[in-house]
Amino acid sequence: MRVIAGKAKRLILVTPRGLKTRPTTDRIKETLFNMLQPELFEVRFLDLFSGSGQIGIEALSRGASEAVFVESDKEAVKCIRENLLHTRLESQAELIDRDAVTALGRLRGKGEFDLVFMDPPYDSDLAEQCLALLISYGLIAADSLIIVESDIKKDFSFAEKLGYTIEREKTYKTNKHVFLRAGGKE
Repeated sequence: MRVIAGKAKRLILVTPRGLKTRPTTDRIKETLFNMLQPELFEVRFLDLFSGSGQIGIEALSRGASEAVFVESDKEAVKCIRENLLHTRLESQAELIDRDAVTALGRLRGKGEFDLVFMDPPYDSDLAEQCLALLISYGLIAADSLIIVESDIKKDFSFAEKLGYTIEREKTYKTNKHVFLRAGGKE
């Protein structure tokens, strides 16, 4: 796994051992960031369920001004720290080593994020919980973009009830990225 573009281009990143995390493949990451590139310059980026930190690091490498990484697995946290040092992006990063729900509570009142990426465990309702908290804690603005990586079969019909509009879905072989903006019908 590597940084694909930007100031840390081609640097190799470490990943946690085992099956607790699902690193996004370089091909999927490249597709995602090709879609996001116009939105990345000088944004505040939130990487929930960070794993190795590769998504937030790619965002920083491509022009995000700041990234907050949220990860609870101790080995993954160690990888994020190592990857931030290796890419020399640690001065633009904050790492919260807590579960996502707790971390969102800690971020409450500390400003809005322009871009949020989350890759929660597929067999959980954490995507719905975190989307609700992002709005209720005032962590996103009306034009903030939220991307959720999920199982290809996950139904996001709940999103509109939470106040989101689904802009698009990008489907891959076994998973998908759902692009949402706050400001859906309430």
